Amino acid sequence: MTRNPRAAALVAAGAAVALTLAGCGSGAGGGSTGEVVSGGTFTVALNDDPGSLSPLTGVSLVQRGLVRYGYESLAYITADGEIVPWLAESWQETPTSITYTLKQGITCADDTRFTAETAAANVAYQADPAHGTFWHGSNITAGMTATADGATLTITSPEPNPFLLASTGAVEMVCQAGLDDPESLADATNGTALYSLTAAMPGSSYTYTKRDGYTWGPQGVTSDTPGLPDQIVGRVVTDEATAANLLLADELNAASIAGADRKRIEAAGLESVGVLNPIGEMLFNERPDRPTSDERVRRALTLALDRAAVGELVTDGEPEESVSLVNKTPLTCVAGGPLWQLPATDVAAAGALLDEAGWVRGPDGQRSRDGRPLTIRFLYDGGTPSHAAAAEEVQQEWNALGITTELVAEDPAGWSSDLYQSYNWDTGFIQITPGSPVVLSLFFLGETSENGGYNFMAVENPEYEALARQAFTAPSAEAACGLWQQAERELIERVDVFPVAETETPTYMSRATFEMPGAITPTSIRMLG
Repeated sequence: MTRNPRAAALVAAGAAVALTLAGCGSGAGGGSTGEVVSGGTFTVALNDDPGSLSPLTGVSLVQRGLVRYGYESLAYITADGEIVPWLAESWQETPTSITYTLKQGITCADDTRFTAETAAANVAYQADPAHGTFWHGSNITAGMTATADGATLTITSPEPNPFLLASTGAVEMVCQAGLDDPESLADATNGTALYSLTAAMPGSSYTYTKRDGYTWGPQGVTSDTPGLPDQIVGRVVTDEATAANLLLADELNAASIAGADRKRIEAAGLESVGVLNPIGEMLFNERPDRPTSDERVRRALTLALDRAAVGELVTDGEPEESVSLVNKTPLTCVAGGPLWQLPATDVAAAGALLDEAGWVRGPDGQRSRDGRPLTIRFLYDGGTPSHAAAAEEVQQEWNALGITTELVAEDPAGWSSDLYQSYNWDTGFIQITPGSPVVLSLFFLGETSENGGYNFMAVENPEYEALARQAFTAPSAEAACGLWQQAERELIERVDVFPVAETETPTYMSRATFEMPGAITPTSIRMLG
């Protein structure tokens, strides 16, 4: 089996904002009184259509955000990174197992009971490599098993795993009918969530309606908690300026705005939740037929860049230094890092590396090898306002070195085609957004996407792989994090990834407040009058 276009939007630059650091305030905009009011409709802008809604296989950031409206996990990770009960009321861990005790009275969208047996079936489904699920190989590994006894669920790992709670606790649980017919989840929901999908208009909107009798929410939330909306509508708005206009006109309650429209929204007094966005991260196609398969070429490309200039443009004047390739809550193994350091610009060294690799300048100043010009196909997101200007700066800097730089402004179809079908790309503003180094490893270990894996870049980094294998079975979280940070350094030093700059992208709130640990949590939404 192959995953092909499913993963494209996850790594596509600007596909969605998904990473929360901290709330910037809980005030209201749009003329609200700030008083909590129950009922009504909460409308959030989606900057792309999610396609399939399945929590089992979908990986686009927009899609993963909508998964939260229909499905829940055993544990809840707060915006501060704290792990608290959700479907499970408590748990006990050993180095190789974790036992959850489920809350009483949990029901599914189809009115069936959600039991420990159903939870165990979820783990078994995710652990089977033939299913190719989103969490397989990271949070749920092939060797994991699960058993149920009354209200208790025990998940066992064949090897020590210092992150069993954070990993298994985050997996969204599907009700039994959904596991029995996974294809039914593409355009319907069947989970335990407070909301369930009641209408879907692809390319336009997705409507979720609040269920009655919900009593098991995180931090005591029930169907009767004051301030909850009756409906949540995800409205597809692909243009940021349009989203900003709708937000200011009280037609949206939430929208993520990365570009210049931020200024007029902030001038209107709307507050936001801060979201970390690795907007300038660059990945490389390392397949043998691409010039970027040569480490010397990759290194030359990065050395030739004025990182400060590109970072200023790609972040729209709000650059922040990257401190880890892990950039999503709960930010596992980020503290104390990084162990890597990015090199300073050195155009002369870049030229020498290209010469060494056989890409030499001709009489016209352009580099070629064996009669073939050095052409780099650079992808960027056509829907992210700051990407075009930054890409043009990259083109100018590389052209000065004798490199022909072909800029490609991608839309969702283009990302899928280039990254997962034709593999016709070399580098670009292409990001991945993991919350742990285990999830990060999915993209740098194992099979390429042609063979059903997530390694769409075709990276082969033996030093990284050796350290990652050790980290998987480290005796403690501290030891594992040390190994993961060493492994991350290997990715930077081999130039498998180049984090130019990141920024904090705000998700603005109008007439509502919410928490956003990775994506908006529906049980945290409170409507304001």
